Amino acid sequence: MSKLLNLTKYDILDLFPRLSNLGASSFGEDPELFGDTLFEVIEDAPRMHRLPFKQRTVNELRTLLAYSDMDLDRVSWAVLGMDPTADIEEPPNWGSFPSLRAFWSAVLHTFENDPEVRAGREIDRDV
Repeated sequence: MSKLLNLTKYDILDLFPRLSNLGASSFGEDPELFGDTLFEVIEDAPRMHRLPFKQRTVNELRTLLAYSDMDLDRVSWAVLGMDPTADIEEPPNWGSFPSLRAFWSAVLHTFENDPEVRAGREIDRDV
């Protein structure tokens, strides 16, 4: 049974504030502003944030991926402004994922492999 079944959308947004932030920006209503393909949007998502946000996002994603597919679906619809599993025509070659679990796993992989997260410290980008 869904552990998040009795939570409202706002409870879910409070439970996953970093994912909610991503849904309001990178993965929001107009994600193509952040890349030409969904994969580029995912790749670029960590670059717009500081290390503490990235680390907390990794923790939220690990928590999210520990839930059932039913819960994953419920959280995804609450925090995302788009459907990463849909085949859309515009923009062309946008791409899609076979499941929400595959999408969130790709997002986790990108954040975990961010150079600052891997180093455990902020890296001066001007150097």
